[in-house]
Order: sequence, then structure tokens, then C-alpha cells
Amino acid sequence: MLYNGHERRQTGADADGVDTVNLKKILTFAGIALLLFFLIAEPQQAAQLVTNILNSLRTAAEALITFVRQLF
Repeated sequence: MLYNGHERRQTGADADGVDTVNLKKILTFAGIALLLFFLIAEPQQAAQLVTNILNSLRTAAEALITFVRQLF
């Protein structure tokens, strides 16, 4: 690849030497590991958290439906 008239080699690393693709993979695996640890260590709290999230989504969907109905 030419850059300002000079050939520049493309590598997987950024200018500071950090490969962002590998960093994303590492952070993704770390997040999954943390989630699995939470599920195994505190299953009741994890279930309650999922229930709370689903209830919040249901409430938001109902509010959106009410809003759209009021428009028409």
C-alpha cells in the first residue's frame, strides 16, 4: 500500500502495536467467563436479574404500544 509516496506494509497491529481484533476477542471471552462465573456462583441472583430485565423490556414495549395507539 502506498502512503505519501512510500510503501507501507499492512500488519494486524495498530501504530502502538496493539492488535484490536485480538483485544476484542480477549474482552469477549473475559465477559463470557465473568457471566458464567456469576451464573454458577449466584444462580438465584442471576435468575432474578434476568427476570428484572425481562420485566423492564415488557414495560417498555407496553409503553411503546400505548404511545403508538395514541397516535392513531
